[in-house]
Amino acid sequence: MKKRVEKYLKEKADKVDCVTDEEPPKTADDYQCSGNLEQDFTKLCKLMAVKDIPSVKIKQSTSTNRGVMDNQFQTSLSQMTTWSSKPCLRIELEKEDHSCVKEVKISGWKMDEVVLQVLSRILPSLSNLQCLHMWRVGLTDYTFTSMRNTVSLCSNLRKVVLEGNPLAEQSYHLLIAEDSMLTDLSLRNNRIGEEGACLIGLALSTVHSANKNLLSLNLAFNSIGDAGAIHISQGLRLNRSLLCLSLSYNQIGDNGAAHLAEVLGPFALTHEEIVERRKLLLKGEESTMVQPSLVSLADSHERPLSVRSSSSLDRLNKSTKNPTKKKDNPKKEEKPAAGQATKKEEPKVAKKDNKFPRVQAGKIAGKDNNLPVSEQERVDVVETVIPLLDPGIVHTGGKVIHPGNTCLTSLNLSGNKLSEQSLRMFLSSLEGQGEGGLLRLSLNRNQFPSDCDTLLKIQEMMSLRDPLKKNLSGQVDDEHGEPKTTNEA
Repeated sequence: MKKRVEKYLKEKADKVDCVTDEEPPKTADDYQCSGNLEQDFTKLCKLMAVKDIPSVKIKQSTSTNRGVMDNQFQTSLSQMTTWSSKPCLRIELEKEDHSCVKEVKISGWKMDEVVLQVLSRILPSLSNLQCLHMWRVGLTDYTFTSMRNTVSLCSNLRKVVLEGNPLAEQSYHLLIAEDSMLTDLSLRNNRIGEEGACLIGLALSTVHSANKNLLSLNLAFNSIGDAGAIHISQGLRLNRSLLCLSLSYNQIGDNGAAHLAEVLGPFALTHEEIVERRKLLLKGEESTMVQPSLVSLADSHERPLSVRSSSSLDRLNKSTKNPTKKKDNPKKEEKPAAGQATKKEEPKVAKKDNKFPRVQAGKIAGKDNNLPVSEQERVDVVETVIPLLDPGIVHTGGKVIHPGNTCLTSLNLSGNKLSEQSLRMFLSSLEGQGEGGLLRLSLNRNQFPSDCDTLLKIQEMMSLRDPLKKNLSGQVDDEHGEPKTTNEA
């Protein structure tokens, strides 16, 4: 019996060896990425016949690596005519695990299409990748489109730094499309002009769509100008996700600053926005007429302001089908005290949505599935509040006045061409915001005296809004657009 078993096992092992020997050599197409960037990058480069394979270096420490990157930025883009002779990928690991790469940095060497194809195979397989840093890598419009498609396939990638890569078509807006999951995007030193700014503004928001995930956008050291700033301001009108925006060193004057200041405070809706608002109000009224039992306990004039999502309606449908709940709850719903409580709560939720857009609301809705039905309904209201249905909208003087964008908390306009006229416009908008709105406004290195009364008033207002950070408008940016604390005004 033992001999038979040994014979069977030997024959089985021989068959496996034969199959292994007969397998053809792997090609780039059938290569399966393991999630280990160091191994996968080298093997794929060899399979795709890359002559000079870039090395892969592990990031040693945050301070050391940041110093290297800062030194690279000290030379302006126009003075850089040579590429690095020793191209390499710098990666940062999570807990020193080689299969958990959380950051990839490529800087100072021109990537050809083959290397980019290798990365397009590897990066989506890195389930822990959170940041992709590409500084001056010689992207073209074609390779940028390929890179953008790769970014969309990386499930946990939230930050992209794409700097020193000017594109002829200026199609950077593709990174912040409506379906983009990026929360942090830096596009410094890309020679973005009016055309690129227009596309970015449309990507931030239009009357019919808006980006709902981007929290920080850095457009410093470009050529946006007044015309481009106007396009960006149009994108800020109905965007309620962006918290930080840098437009430093972009040749922006008083005309562009006037439009940026306008959207921060109360502004009049355009004809197109009013028409869209009416459509949304009609949709809200139709939903209440079709299913009156599912309407909130708020007053009828407040109902269109927040249209419940389908998930909320489904939950309420289930609750109405349950006969026991019907018997227990009708009296409670008819009590005026309960109705009054609901009226007070809904506007508060709407205000929170204006100050803290989808970031906190999304986390609540995504994780707290065990909340009571009443709490879940309030979360749904936060998610579905639309800027054109803002509770603060009023009708006055034949115009429809919107309270303004109070979600943006940081605006950097350092190193532009703003005069004291711009300061007065920003002061007026800040006063119109009330308690919410901007917490940091950087206006240094412009064309107004550092001791002017308007600037001092703005500084005082900023310090009152955030007592922990004084002299916010007196912060100075370094040559790369990054703030550094100083006493300069």
